[in-house]
Amino acid sequence: MILDTIDTYLLIKALHLIFVITWFAGLFYIPRLFVYHIEALDQPEAAQAYIVPQLQLMTRRLWNIITWPSAILATGFALWLLYLQPIFLTQGWMHLKLFFVVLLWLYHLKCHQMVRELQRGQVRPRYTATFMRIWNEGATILLFAIIFLVILRSTLGWIFGLAGLLGLALLLMLGIRAYKKYRNKKGEV
Repeated sequence: MILDTIDTYLLIKALHLIFVITWFAGLFYIPRLFVYHIEALDQPEAAQAYIVPQLQLMTRRLWNIITWPSAILATGFALWLLYLQPIFLTQGWMHLKLFFVVLLWLYHLKCHQMVRELQRGQVRPRYTATFMRIWNEGATILLFAIIFLVILRSTLGWIFGLAGLLGLALLLMLGIRAYKKYRNKKGEV
């Protein structure tokens, strides 16, 4: 049986969403691996000899097997959706969403650079664990922005969404700062 246009659109949309979710899963976890890697460098050499190669392996597998393919497939299915519904390209919310998607790709590419540095052992002293905790929230902020734009679509809705996004960013920064104080108080670095 040949799928009709609506079924095709919904199938492509479902595949797009699946790969967006797996892409974000990779983008959420990769900076955590960066944090663990940086913190492992503070361990005694015997521990580093075991921990660092394991983290490099986990990073390489996450990045190459899950994150990159998901990014490519999510983008491919998104382009297919735009081909099926070109009217979206005339709408303001889509322009803003595409702007955030470009930012997401820039975030992804910067993470790729960090992965390569980590694999070569060049993470320190360029990045700190605190920086990586803050960096980890970049994908969260982009996810909120994109989802609000897709769901709300109206100008007023995305303005409120953007205000909420800025509030979320502020809360995340305060949370990271509070966590750092807590760790310092307990003697952890």
